[in-house]
Amino acid sequence: MTLSRPVGYRPAPDGTHPPLDYPDYRSTALRAPSQAPIVLAHRLTEVTGPLLSGERIGEHDHDLTAQHGAEPLGQRIVVFGRVRDSDGRAVPDTLIEIWQANAAGRYAHAGDNWPAPLDPNFTGGGRVVTDSAGAYSFTTIKPGAYPWRNHHNAWRPSHIHFSLFGRAFTQRLVTQMYFPDDPLFDQDPIFNSVPDPTARQRMISTFDLAATRPGWALAYRFDIVLRGREQTPFEEPHD
Repeated sequence: MTLSRPVGYRPAPDGTHPPLDYPDYRSTALRAPSQAPIVLAHRLTEVTGPLLSGERIGEHDHDLTAQHGAEPLGQRIVVFGRVRDSDGRAVPDTLIEIWQANAAGRYAHAGDNWPAPLDPNFTGGGRVVTDSAGAYSFTTIKPGAYPWRNHHNAWRPSHIHFSLFGRAFTQRLVTQMYFPDDPLFDQDPIFNSVPDPTARQRMISTFDLAATRPGWALAYRFDIVLRGREQTPFEEPHD
């Protein structure tokens, strides 16, 4: 998330991040760059702002079940964890945004029109800023699986998209969080585009009974490591 490399820096091993062009994930053939990237110098706006802070967080941004007049349908869950660097140190003041499908597996987006019901009480977006210990927490509902057109009878496993920002919008990393024991892992090319099976497992959350809220919500822990040997796989290969 930062440009400097800390003392004790350890790069991510090969196989942590997915390739930009992955044939089994068909749309990457259209989106992957065909030429080498051109490095542009930072301009003043990229260096000085806009800066991110807790002032950008609304009252219910952390609780996706409380953003409308009534509660959404589905299994209520808490997703929590810590953001750490390669040495295990907390990364505070990091803006985390999530977006997801509803319990029926449909996004509140004009481009999603498969015949699953929309939920008027769930728009599927939230944001928090990590605290001094690098911790974050969201209350939401477990998203449903949904079909997509990548291959025959293709279904995406239940997942939540995570976007992590540094001190500005130019510092951004994107990943996905999955749920344990999903039967759709083996046939999902996005999940399997991470070459190293060990790194792939770092995208799967852990059910946490101790953090589960009695009579209210199941809890899933998802820690995010930005750099190093235990780095979480991100869409953008980086060191």
